[in-house]
Amino acid sequence: MSSTELPFVPPANVLPKVGTVRVAEGERLRSVELPGVTLTIRSRPPAREGLPPALFVHGLGGSSQNWSALMALLDGVVDGEALDLPGFGDSPPPDDGNYSVTGHARAVIRYLDASGRGPVHLFGNSLGGAITTRVAAVRPDLVRTLTLVSPALPEIRVQRAAVPTGLLAVPGVALLFTRLTREWTAEQRVRGVMALCYGDPGRVTPEGFRNAVQEMERRLRLPYFWDAMARSARGIVNAYTLGGQQGLWRQAERVLAPTLLVYGGRDQLVGFRMAQKAARAFRDSRLVTLPDAGHVAMMEYPETVALAFRELLEDAGELAAQRARRAGRADAGGDAVDEAGSDESMGG
Repeated sequence: MSSTELPFVPPANVLPKVGTVRVAEGERLRSVELPGVTLTIRSRPPAREGLPPALFVHGLGGSSQNWSALMALLDGVVDGEALDLPGFGDSPPPDDGNYSVTGHARAVIRYLDASGRGPVHLFGNSLGGAITTRVAAVRPDLVRTLTLVSPALPEIRVQRAAVPTGLLAVPGVALLFTRLTREWTAEQRVRGVMALCYGDPGRVTPEGFRNAVQEMERRLRLPYFWDAMARSARGIVNAYTLGGQQGLWRQAERVLAPTLLVYGGRDQLVGFRMAQKAARAFRDSRLVTLPDAGHVAMMEYPETVALAFRELLEDAGELAAQRARRAGRADAGGDAVDEAGSDESMGG
């Protein structure tokens, strides 16, 4: 992308603060500095100690907030964290300006290596699905299970509604779009995004809509907003053209972790017809199809996605292992009480 196509983006250390990012009840945010990238991490205190770690990765134009509803439903099952990809949410752009799928995957891997939380239950939506597929393929040691909600994997016949997003990857289009839509309000933009991403936008609560508008207003004030969108869209398009071992479908075949696939019947961005191909590509997979869901099933039907994930863990034996550990700790606590009681009676 030429330097004249979009406004100059200052280095991350001099970027202005344009507003406060929303934090839901029970959540907390922190910033993590890594080589070449700074990531904002959203987390929830786990319901109890010893829960396995999970990491959630959002899609193009999204943020860690996209996972808030699902994280809340799973806080008794996993120790969940969601990250803002570089240039999205509250994370500044990467130092090298690399918004490719590989660049984003590298940021995820750097965080997991630095935090020492791996292997994790890894979740990805849309672009995040492509990113986490690559992570699971090249670093199987970091992934316990993989959950993909409408993953952006290559399609021969792209959804018609997805064409405008793909066009953002064409040099000059992002600048043209910003000029053509200069008069659009944040509310108009949010309605358009929801019409595109939700199977039924009516499922969005008034509070949820107001929060989305506030977040859109904040993002539009970021000097790098359209640059991050355009370069990440280009990253998806470029990833679709890769062949050989770097091809996303080839990497899907290399994933060893048990994989949950969630597809929406009303998805306008990822073809519902790709569900069966994905189920064949991932060697250890289970497929959940939601006829009324759109592109963000974890936001539209979080209870259903949470149940499907619990079933994945049950099949993998993880929930039984958690129950056994809790029972073991309870028994140990009971023994300690008995011993303390015996000591106390002897001392009397």
